[in-house]
Amino acid sequence: MRTFVIIVGLAVCSVMTCCSEKTKSAKVKIPAQKHLNLIVSQKKMIRIQGGTYKAFIGKDSGRIVRVQTFYLDDSPVTNREYLEFLKANPQWTRSKVLRLYADSNYLKHWKSDYEIPAGISPEAPVTNISWFAAEAYAKSTGKRLPAIDEWEYAALADQYTPDASRDPAFTDYILKAYQKKDKNQQPIKQESPNYYGIYNMYGMVWEWTYDFNSVMMSGESRKDNTVNDNLFCAGAAVTSSDLRNYAAFIRYALRGSIKADYCLNNLGFRCAKTKIDPYEKYNPHAAGFDDDILQQEK
Repeated sequence: MRTFVIIVGLAVCSVMTCCSEKTKSAKVKIPAQKHLNLIVSQKKMIRIQGGTYKAFIGKDSGRIVRVQTFYLDDSPVTNREYLEFLKANPQWTRSKVLRLYADSNYLKHWKSDYEIPAGISPEAPVTNISWFAAEAYAKSTGKRLPAIDEWEYAALADQYTPDASRDPAFTDYILKAYQKKDKNQQPIKQESPNYYGIYNMYGMVWEWTYDFNSVMMSGESRKDNTVNDNLFCAGAAVTSSDLRNYAAFIRYALRGSIKADYCLNNLGFRCAKTKIDPYEKYNPHAAGFDDDILQQEK
């Protein structure tokens, strides 16, 4: 296992190095998408209290990064939930999606545009979804995809503490979770949640983040509005703040090797939100929030 993960770590270095000149010479613009019909998400969102964590990889490696308070779906988006999105937005069905937004693997295992594949639970995470499709779904629910910093910050938690990053047993748990097969075909929430009440951060599916392939951004560039420039290709050789964190090497290796139109059979997503809107405070159940969250917000 250790040899395998080291190889993966070296692979991400190679991928990011070969992409460096391309990132410097050209800016990538996100093409405009068609109008989205809004849907109501019943997914429970968990309030993640802001704080700091030690950046693992990239130019920010070793730096203390501050993460603002945000909300995160308690579980990945499921086949059933994504089907509701497709019914409201047929332009994202398998037969109609533009190849600009998703490669030929998009929902390839579905029987038809509106038929979840046999043998896979409707409550299993939806997979073979591109970044564009995940972003469209998030927008249709009034949410967004989580940033890498947000995902990594929430993922530091085990069942008992918000930061178990220094616990070898936690790293071992993550690595073993990554080795499990066919978890992406099973229902969500079959295991205990972490400290925050979030399920399935590891071992079920890999998950898209908004800035999935921009790990080489500097601390200063976090503050500007041009994060999309590096979405498709990272900028330089990678450095790590903790060479013992093999599990993170695996995540960043994946992020550094995919593009926004890629669709993988073990890649899904969950949504995030910065804050609860005033309207949602008066309509918590329609917005997917519960009374506990509202009390925390007050």
